[in-house]
Parts: sequence; C-alpha cells; structure tokens
Amino acid sequence: MRSLLFVSSLLAAPALAQNAQGDVSVTIYNDNLALVQDTRQMAIPSGRSRQEFPNVSGQISPETVTLNAPDVAIVEQNFDFDLLSPAKLMEKAVGEMITLVRTNPATGAEERERARVLAVNGGVVLQIGERIEVLRDDGLPIRVIFDEVPESLRARPTLSVTLESSRAGARPVTLSYLTPGMSWKADYVTLFDEAAGTIDVQGWVTLTNTTGTTFENADTLLIAGQVQQEQGPRYGRGYRPPPPPPPPPGNRPGVETAGRESLGDFYLYPLPERTTIANQQTKQVSFLDVTGAAARRAYVYRNGWLQTRDQAESADTVLQFSSSRNAGLGDALPAGTVRVYMKDARGQAQFVGENSIGHTPMGSDIAIRTGAAFDVKVQPVLVERREMPGRRWQTTMRYTLTNASPTPVTVDLIQAGLWGDTRIVEESQESNRRSADETLWRVAVPANGEASVTATFDTRF
Repeated sequence: MRSLLFVSSLLAAPALAQNAQGDVSVTIYNDNLALVQDTRQMAIPSGRSRQEFPNVSGQISPETVTLNAPDVAIVEQNFDFDLLSPAKLMEKAVGEMITLVRTNPATGAEERERARVLAVNGGVVLQIGERIEVLRDDGLPIRVIFDEVPESLRARPTLSVTLESSRAGARPVTLSYLTPGMSWKADYVTLFDEAAGTIDVQGWVTLTNTTGTTFENADTLLIAGQVQQEQGPRYGRGYRPPPPPPPPPGNRPGVETAGRESLGDFYLYPLPERTTIANQQTKQVSFLDVTGAAARRAYVYRNGWLQTRDQAESADTVLQFSSSRNAGLGDALPAGTVRVYMKDARGQAQFVGENSIGHTPMGSDIAIRTGAAFDVKVQPVLVERREMPGRRWQTTMRYTLTNASPTPVTVDLIQAGLWGDTRIVEESQESNRRSADETLWRVAVPANGEASVTATFDTRF
C-alpha cells in the first residue's frame, strides 16, 4: 500500500501547543549523542496543568529529561513519538468510519461513500454497506476523508509535561535532554607537496542530524573525546570484533597542551556562529586551516611470522607529519578521516589516498597509510628452518626490496609475530626491536635498484 494514496482532509484536530523552540543550545558528542537545552517563554497557570513541548528530538531519551522553571514542579511527563502520516491515520482508523471520495475519470464528477475500516494488513479492507472491498493500489483517483485525528498521533515529536505551579504567569522554562541521532566527526583535506616537503591542511567539522527534528538557530558546541555510555552488548555472545591493523611506524602521542577550552578530559570546539541544524542534513564548518607544515612520504612493509611469498608485494605508502605547535599543525586533532591530494604535472590536485586518525593530542607524530606503492616492492622468503637442541628452532629469512622509481627510498621493514624470548642470532643489517613481537630494519633502497636483508631467528617454536 502506497501511503501517497491517502490525501487526508482533516475535519477536526486536537489543539497543538503554541510553544515553538526557543533559545536552543546543542552540545554534540562524537558517539551519536547530543545534549539539547531549549529555553522557551511559557504562560503557566496556577495549579496543575499540562504543557506540551513540540519540536523536540524524535529520538529523545525520556529518562534524561529535566525541566527548570521558577515556582514549578513536574508531576508527570509523556513522550509522544507516534507521528501523523497517511498510513498511520489509516491504521488508527481500524473499526472507525471514513469517507471515500472517488472521481469519475470520464466526467470528473465526485462520488462519496461512507465505509468502515476492517483491517490494515498489507492493504486496506473496507466494509461499504453490505459489501467488503479492498482499497486498490492502482493509482486510480481516490481520496480518504477522516473525521478526526486520533489524540495519540502528533504532527511532530512532542513532550507533554504535567506541572504543578504555585502561581500563574509567563516565565522562562528550560528543557534539557539527551538524544541519539546527532553526531559529528572531523574531516581533513590535505595537499601534499613532496618536493617542498610540506602539507596544507583544511579541517572540517561534519555534523549529521537524524533525530527527526530541526534545531533552529542553535548555539552549537562540539565535544572531542569519548564519553562513557551505558549500552547493551553490540555483538553476540562470545563474539569479539577483530582488532584494527597495527599503525605504521612513526606514530607517537604528543605531550603539548592545545590552546583550546577543555572540559575534564575533553576538548571543546564551539562553532563561531549560531547555525540551524536541519533534520536529515549533513553540515560542514571549517575549524583548521594550516599551510606549509612539514611532511614526508615513507614506505612500510610488515611481514607475518613464517610468511614467505613467491612474488614480491607492494610496500605501504605512508604520509608522516606532526601536530606540534612549532613544526606541524599546531592543534589537537579530533578523530576523523584524512584525505590526501597531490598536484600532477599540470598543476591539478589529484586524490592519492585516505585513512583515519583517532583523537590526537597536540605535539603528536602522525603516520597514516595512504595506499600501496607501485614501484617499491618487498619479497620475504623463508630460506631455512631447522630444529635445535633444547627444543628450539632457528629460522632464516631473506627479504628482497626493489625500487623502480628514479629516486632512492627508505623502507621500514617489519618482521612481526615474534615471541617475547625470540633472539636474532645473525642479521645482515642491525635491527631495532619495536615491541615484544616486532623488530624493524630501516632499509635504504637505491634508485632503480634493490637491497636485501637476511636474518636468523632463534625461537621456542
């Protein structure tokens, strides 16, 4: 059944509250959560009365609602989220009488019949006099007239509150609540100039509103960080999501304090002007604009334990830069996606890759994978593996690195999967143990040339 078939003429409707949104402030968190504070001027009578607040979020968390007004106490509150629509009107009309208006295609004359709605289950079943008829979904000209709008249906999400007031009169009433359906993230558009060794960065705040409500001329504040929320389990019992891939070398958290307002352990990003956050809208606002920060391209290849390849594989291309005050972007960076562009020989900026960053303190060294290198390849080969006395093993690996580009490169070659007591008993180039299960060689590969590294590992397995 297409809801567009039902064009309703409403003969009677319950009175709606006249209190539109007032002075609205919205605090938006990263994790699909917002705090709405809405101050409205309302005329409240003395004693007990019911006041309605339309234009609240369609996903409001009723248990988080607070209402503050002078000389007023809350007795009861209800959230009405069953919204008025043609299909909902027909569902609520089951057992009730409606009027069908049919138009004769030949003459244009209208014919009216009273009908009782028997059922709305994948289609509308009507009783018209002594006959049973199914309302067809064939596009024939027809209108349905309902006698009234059920009290349970609202034109917009509405919070109704029963108040007890010790006096009559107009006063400001502040409604506060939490709601899902609104979030924000950072997006970074970067232009990398490899010859100059610099990067230009434009940072954008991207707001998304799916609450079912538009917030007009809102004073908007963004909170960067992860607040704790009590939630049910996201996954089935026993299931654990796979861990993210390890970051490339070159990442180091910073220790500089950003020149921004903070709240507890979170940074605040207020929008410079009030803005309307429309429902079903994505909005972008600039918060960072930096030119000429230092940056460089690097190459990384990570090999799993006992992994051997018949053919060479591409190394990862990595962009390295800093968020420090003196040599980088000079700000704390909210989590988001970094998109990288480079100019071609014609001066046109071309997209060369993207990746995400987490919440990053100022002063951090940042390294993000942007793609797979075309010219820089690595082939790991397991040369020999033999059992040794004391139930130990010695494994010899050879790594061949090739570079088809006209400039020399350095590849961060990582052997992963090592056990805590693994020892390198022989190697052709000195390595650096990055962690309990990884060691790293920085291998210089000449232009249009190749290099190799061999290593023998002593392990328990």
